[in-house]
Formats: sequence, C-alpha cells, structure tokens
Amino acid sequence: MFDLPCVIFAGGKSSRMGEDKALLPFGGYPTLTEFQYQRLKKIFKEVYISCKNKEKFSFEASFIEDPASSQAFAPTAGFVASFEALKEEKFFALSVDAPFVDADLIEQLIQSDLLQSSYDATIARSTNGMEPLCGIYHRSLEDDFRSMLENDTHKLGFLLKNKNTNFVYFDCVEPFMNLNHKEEYKKALSLLQ
Repeated sequence: MFDLPCVIFAGGKSSRMGEDKALLPFGGYPTLTEFQYQRLKKIFKEVYISCKNKEKFSFEASFIEDPASSQAFAPTAGFVASFEALKEEKFFALSVDAPFVDADLIEQLIQSDLLQSSYDATIARSTNGMEPLCGIYHRSLEDDFRSMLENDTHKLGFLLKNKNTNFVYFDCVEPFMNLNHKEEYKKALSLLQ
C-alpha cells in the first residue's frame, strides 16, 4: 500500500462529454467516481475525492469540496482545497476520467519522486505529452495554486514547466486514455470486457 494520500479530481465541467462524466456508470459501479475510488482504495492508505459538491455522489467516501467562493471548473480550486484539507507534504493526483492508470505506473512515479527531495512535482509524460493530472504534487506548490486561483489562471502545464518538475516518461498512451467524449467512454467500456 502506498503511504501518500491519493486525491481523485472529479470536479470538472465535462462540457465535451455533454453530461457529468464523474457520474457515468463504469466497471460494474453506478459511477466512474465510485469505480476509481474503490480500485484506488486497494493500493492507497487514504483516498479522497475532490469535487465542487459532494451531494451529487450517492456513496460514502472522504470528499474534499472546492472553496465555496470558487466558481472555476478547473482543478486549481481542488488543489487549494486539498492542500488545506491534508496534513501531508505531498499527494498523488489523478483525474476521475483516467481509469486505466494502474498500480505499476503509480509505483514508478512514487519511486522516481523519492529519488530527490527538492521536486515540486513528479508528473507522468506519455507519447501524447505531459499528463498533469497523473502525478505527485508537493506542498511547495500550495502558494502557486492559491495565486493561480486568485488570478483566475488554471493552466497546470504552465505551472509545471516553470517549477522543479520531475517528468517520468512512459512509452505508451493507453493507460492515460481520458474519457472526454462519448466515443472515448464507449471505447473504455469495451476495453473493460
């Protein structure tokens, strides 16, 4: 079991999907969020769900709600709330719509992060490029996230390129498949068979 906490980011707008993808049925569970929560609970000591409002979920979990003042449908608010809620110096962040990121991949990121204590983040990079919602974020970024939220800027890639980020390259794209559109959701369902 991994010691650092895991935060599943499930507070997005899902505009490309046309409906809240966090609530789509997946893998035998009523929602994609519950699927992610149950599978990640098997490998992390603690798992949290970052969201705008926990009332939309019908299962028991540890939720971290965005600050009430935040109108942004961006992970920035979730990062601020997560750093406020958690006592640890770092946590693993994963998007709710990346159900194929597995324990081996997560372990590689954690092992790489442990090699040097001065990182601000350790982030997966695939043949598609940076995967900002698959990686480890350190508390050294907390003030940057607060500033981004206050200034209504939400580009994680820009932040990571300008900080001491450890990028871990994976020569594959399959685990990083995001369910942004209906076609991707259908493909993911077929891959589960």
